[in-house]
Amino acid sequence: MKIAPVHPRVVRPERTTPAAPAGGAAPPARRSLLRTALTGTAVLGAGLAAGASPAAAAGPIPAVRKRPTNAEEALRELAAGNRRWREYRERHPDETPDVREALTSSQHPFALVLGCIDSRVPPELVFDQGLGDLMTVRSAGQVLDEAVLGSLVYGVLELNIPLLMVLGHQSCGAVTAAVRADESGEELPDHIQYVADQISPAIDHGEEGDARIAATIDANVRLIRSRLAAEPDLAARVDSGTLAIVGARYELTTQRVHRIGRD
Repeated sequence: MKIAPVHPRVVRPERTTPAAPAGGAAPPARRSLLRTALTGTAVLGAGLAAGASPAAAAGPIPAVRKRPTNAEEALRELAAGNRRWREYRERHPDETPDVREALTSSQHPFALVLGCIDSRVPPELVFDQGLGDLMTVRSAGQVLDEAVLGSLVYGVLELNIPLLMVLGHQSCGAVTAAVRADESGEELPDHIQYVADQISPAIDHGEEGDARIAATIDANVRLIRSRLAAEPDLAARVDSGTLAIVGARYELTTQRVHRIGRD
């Protein structure tokens, strides 16, 4: 057996700048019909508008912070978090050992977000929130079925969450598929067709091309919000002033979340 020769090790000068981490850092059911009464919806007068003030977005964060207790406070906190997100000043709150320990015995999320499954729009990130802050339910195009609805009602009734947000987003693939199928008459694969059928009533036929998709994204958020507000269990909370149901949209190009008002 031939043994390869051993070469002397070459000693190189020390680096004057830190070496990059090894390997690199990892970058950051069938159809169930819902009640379709479209009467009433709850929104707050003050919106998730231009974002929070710089003071609200900066400064140290306590180990265990006080969470919002009503919808108005919740909207302000989400606005502040979204501002941090789009300015690349995220805090990644509520991940400390103290918070994790506290959450083993209870949870008190201050907002419930019904969002899309799109991988680019995770609510905890776009609102810069952490463990125990948000309860999230996600489905393609925010489509409602009995499991989604039951999850939302659970969050409101059992955990007394004061804010329910329907969060749509720019360039939604589910909405795009629904619009394209409506235009072409194409039948989509079975379960995807279910999603498209739920979005179909929101299609804005007054627009064309990309404008139709954009308008339908907003109309879909309004439709879902109205359906939720018509649910008796949720409507009772809205009437008592302990719950607000709002619609919003996330822009992929600017990372900004803004409110979608009623027509």
